[in-house]
Amino acid sequence: MNDATIFCLCLHDGLLEKVKQLGYTPVGLGKNNFSDDWMKDSSGLNISEKNIYYGEHSFHYWFWKNKLKSIEEGRWIGFCAYRRFWKKNKSTINEISSFEDNVLNKIPKEWSDFDVILGDKMNLDTVKWIKVLKYGKVAFLRNPKSILKKGRTIRFHFDMFHGNGVLDKALNLLNNEDRVDFRKFINEKTSYNQGNMFVCKSKKIMHQYYETIFEWLERCEKVFGFDLEGYGNIRLYAFLAERFMPYWFNKNAKVLEWPIIFHDLNNESM
Repeated sequence: MNDATIFCLCLHDGLLEKVKQLGYTPVGLGKNNFSDDWMKDSSGLNISEKNIYYGEHSFHYWFWKNKLKSIEEGRWIGFCAYRRFWKKNKSTINEISSFEDNVLNKIPKEWSDFDVILGDKMNLDTVKWIKVLKYGKVAFLRNPKSILKKGRTIRFHFDMFHGNGVLDKALNLLNNEDRVDFRKFINEKTSYNQGNMFVCKSKKIMHQYYETIFEWLERCEKVFGFDLEGYGNIRLYAFLAERFMPYWFNKNAKVLEWPIIFHDLNNESM
């Protein structure tokens, strides 16, 4: 893409050509073997060994420490993953056309007045009672208002799937500037922008975000450690970042929401 750099984060070396065909920069995460054609989170200053816990943010850390300073000011820098992509526009997907015809290939004009693009929201008030009964009995007792849809907040959802009280403990480790506002955010909002994905044209905003999120997650490490098991727990730091990211950008930047396409490159034939 001539008007932006979009990093596509992947876990498998076999996706290289598919990512390059989209005009995106292929990024290999974690311990898997990747050829030299990939940008990797394991060079320079990095936390690649924490990818299993940090998810996408192991590359965000690498990008902050090794790449951000060299980026041209005002250039759009974005992140997607091999199963989640930015949609070309807000219109309905044309089922007849290919995935490549529906995915972002240039910066839309609608973005010009904004600093940051976030993915469309995941609504939490649609959680079914069968899931509450299966995963969330204690979470329900901690969040009795969740009997109503408007009470199925970010805090309730996190309690259900990632450990009761974990988000509260993590919140208490946040800096004083954000602690009160983020507490209000998780206790009131019934949706959040999903996927740990964003596009931004301000180096200053990106640096401030990275400085804040990684300082917080480092404090969280000292409390929760890395003796974590199960999908809902082992990626704890990625899940914390996913809730914090939309809060922080909406507080500190002019944000536009944009639709995300779910499409697994692993399922494509070459």
